[in-house]
Amino acid sequence: MFDTSLRKTVMEALEFEPSIDAADIGVAVDSGIITLTGHVPTFSQKSTAERIVMRIKGVRGVAEKIEVRPIGTHKTVDDEIARRASNSINWNTILPAEAVKVKVENGWMTLSGRVEWQYQRIAAYDAVKNLPGVIGVTNTVEIRPKTEVADVKKRIIDAFKRDAALEARAINVDVKDGVVTLSGHVHAWSDRQAAEIAAWSAPGVTRVMDNISIS
Repeated sequence: MFDTSLRKTVMEALEFEPSIDAADIGVAVDSGIITLTGHVPTFSQKSTAERIVMRIKGVRGVAEKIEVRPIGTHKTVDDEIARRASNSINWNTILPAEAVKVKVENGWMTLSGRVEWQYQRIAAYDAVKNLPGVIGVTNTVEIRPKTEVADVKKRIIDAFKRDAALEARAINVDVKDGVVTLSGHVHAWSDRQAAEIAAWSAPGVTRVMDNISIS
């Protein structure tokens, strides 16, 4: 009975989202695991559908099998997709010049290169995900800091102190090889999310392990 109710909730959430066409998306549920099938016209709609489902209460996991089928019979050739992607990245002022490289094979794009910040890595992905002809994006861009570990840790702790909602003394920060591990306790889920966002704000952070408990 729970799976039936959850399936109805997922379908309603997909149909409510104006940026995607949910008519050709299939939904199956098994013990809280959602399987999405069918097809959509763009990669952006595919990733949006997955993101929407992951936010729904009761969803334990998502098996995403949606295909990208561009509208019409004409397919944008790989070299044209790569040219447009390169231009989109180069026009993005928050990305360092020539820091991100693009490779396209049968409509699937791979991003590579190095940047200093997590938001730059995300910006590279956002710059290309909506391009015509793109059926998928693999983001292998690395984050390489120019700052020392001690400086990264200090920046994160300072960010905690600036946030009035966070009790900085209750959160421990450990940094190793770009991986930040947070531990300690907070009083609300929103505080835990705020701590994670603050950790990502430091340059060179490649991963955040959130072990903060809520009490």
